[in-house]
Amino acid sequence: MSTPWQPLTQVEQLDALVQESHEHPVLIFKHSTSCSISAAAKSKLERQWPEADLPAEAKLYYLDLLRYRPISGEIAERFGVRHESPQLLLIQDGECRYDASHMGIRLSEVKGLVK
Repeated sequence: MSTPWQPLTQVEQLDALVQESHEHPVLIFKHSTSCSISAAAKSKLERQWPEADLPAEAKLYYLDLLRYRPISGEIAERFGVRHESPQLLLIQDGECRYDASHMGIRLSEVKGLVK
């Protein structure tokens, strides 16, 4: 199974994403397409996804920071997290329950937090 990326391209999507998070886990991966560390973290995430054993309905959103930087600022403000890149966030019940960056991103940790 490939990684089920959902593009995050509009600030307005965050409202729907928050609503979704009350039904199932939502993950946001913030990625800088010009950063080799970010590329390595994305590749690691893609390799881990098939074995992550997250609920089938879990959504994984992909934010291209170079194209949609204002969305990252809104995410930081809305969820009370510091902007980093690369960064993975788990949103559940409208709140950020997991926030990791760089090579600290681990889907095994996310799985332990998913309700």
